[in-house]
Amino acid sequence: MRIGAHVLRSGLFVAPMAGITDRPFRGLARRYGAALAVSEMVSSRHELRESRKTRLRVDHSGEAGPIAVQIAGADQAALAEAARHNVALGAQIIDLNMGCPAKKVCNVHAGSALLGDEALVARILEAVVRAVDVPVTLKIRTGPSPERRNAVSIARIAEAAGVQLIAVHGRTRACAFGGHAEYDTIAEVKSRLRIPVIANGDVRTPQEAKRVLEATGADGIMVGRAAQGRPWLFRDIAHFLQTGQQPSPPTLGEMRAVLLEQLEGLYDLYGEEQGARVARKHIGWTVSGLPGAEDFRGAVVRIGAAPAQRCAVNDYFARLAA
Repeated sequence: MRIGAHVLRSGLFVAPMAGITDRPFRGLARRYGAALAVSEMVSSRHELRESRKTRLRVDHSGEAGPIAVQIAGADQAALAEAARHNVALGAQIIDLNMGCPAKKVCNVHAGSALLGDEALVARILEAVVRAVDVPVTLKIRTGPSPERRNAVSIARIAEAAGVQLIAVHGRTRACAFGGHAEYDTIAEVKSRLRIPVIANGDVRTPQEAKRVLEATGADGIMVGRAAQGRPWLFRDIAHFLQTGQQPSPPTLGEMRAVLLEQLEGLYDLYGEEQGARVARKHIGWTVSGLPGAEDFRGAVVRIGAAPAQRCAVNDYFARLAA
């Protein structure tokens, strides 16, 4: 698959998730086979540009390319300027967020709220594509509500504006993350476009990835929540798609090594105090389903120091191995 000058090694993508897909998460996902890992959503508001949160979200130190940054907002001039700013910081792909269903995003008419105004969508996409000389991609949902699934119309507007790839989550804004993703709309989008279309929503296993690809005819799969604590899911999906065989699960040793590497990345990015707080959820996701996981998660929440957190993870996996 090609996005502009960038040739991707597969059709496996990491869904951008606020508070999740930071630099350590993206690095692990890429190593395990994800072809593209888009940054956390960055606001287009100029006054937030120098905030600590924004600076951490656009920290790509040591990150392998292509570097993709997702921007969000509702003002076409601000979004165009945000695109230029992030390209100046090293972004090689600009992704536009028109898929987030969070109330605090939609209440300012950004994210998936934009799907209700197709004329504004067209103005935004045209402005951002004109503003930068790197590829622009787009993330959307199937529409504002089940009664108004307008993803095909939005996708055709995007293609006409010069967008080079579109990812579609199989739920509407009104559905948020409830119920089940539907893939008929994604299949219709794919049938109408010449640019690559990526299917997103409810891909939790290699078998589901294959089923969604077959149902939609999409060029690739975007995985979000299912990859939390499981970066090897991308390796598993690739293996199953290539061989049709169930991949072997990661060993305890591999899980321990991956988690410890992620912890070190979080301490480095956020500082040890904040990094230890951020790490708690990643530890919980990684150990989920393992013996004693509930008690261990409860203990981790009470650990505030990075060295103690590191030791607790080592001790937990040592007990399992014994």
